[in-house]
Amino acid sequence: MSRNPEVDRWLEAYDNPMKPVVAAMRELILAHDARIDEAIKWQAPTFIYKGNIASFFPKAKKHASLMFHKGAEIPGTFPNLQGDGRETRSFKVHDLGDLEEKADELKSVFTAWCTMRDG
Repeated sequence: MSRNPEVDRWLEAYDNPMKPVVAAMRELILAHDARIDEAIKWQAPTFIYKGNIASFFPKAKKHASLMFHKGAEIPGTFPNLQGDGRETRSFKVHDLGDLEEKADELKSVFTAWCTMRDG
């Protein structure tokens, strides 16, 4: 797992009721695939592999939201990857129980991105 100390500091200072969910999502994603790295971009944690994958939307208070920058390009069917714009898609998690239910799908989205980039 590649943890960036800059993201650790950001998370320590993050004052939001969704902090535990954001932290759990981060751990899940980083533990899932060693190819995935992280950084602070656009004032939020961003996951990276051969380009920007997704960034947290830090102002959401009723769910933790990951914005997949090029989500429309990710191959596969992912019911929780939502949006109809030309490029972006969002993945929302409402609480830790919701994350547990969506964990396999979230990991699959990241795997599909990495596989696409390796192709």
